[in-house]
Amino acid sequence: MKCPYCGAEDTGVVDSRPVDSNNAIRRRRHCSVCGKRFTTYERVETLPLIVIKKDNNREPYDRSKVEAGIIRACHKRPISTARITAIVDDIEAELYNRSSREVPSMVIGELVMERLKNLDPVAYVRFASVYREFKDVNTFIDEIKQFMKTEDLNK
Repeated sequence: MKCPYCGAEDTGVVDSRPVDSNNAIRRRRHCSVCGKRFTTYERVETLPLIVIKKDNNREPYDRSKVEAGIIRACHKRPISTARITAIVDDIEAELYNRSSREVPSMVIGELVMERLKNLDPVAYVRFASVYREFKDVNTFIDEIKQFMKTEDLNK
């Protein structure tokens, strides 16, 4: 494994442990050239998941797109990177456990909103505003009212 800092190929594993409900291995590595440490994750390679976009185009599932959307929604919110990674892992596991290898982007968006709704109301509304393409302030207000109704019912 090449060191991401200096590019040296002389790195070693310092620690390994299972993560993501034993579906991946987290490895702490040490570069013997520059002395820095870094983390890698090893996951089982699965059949490719295809996302069906709104315009019916198909493209390979890209974990980084889901993660980037959640990170943007959680910007300046008290949510750790570890928590975001756990949410993405959870969504990804649910997608790969489906019987179909093709999933509409709407399903992914709804899964993200479901997780964010339980995590942080501000992050949820931020994500929903982009995902549902809010056109004006009234749409924001309607979504917040709906969210508050749901919250009141859950109490």
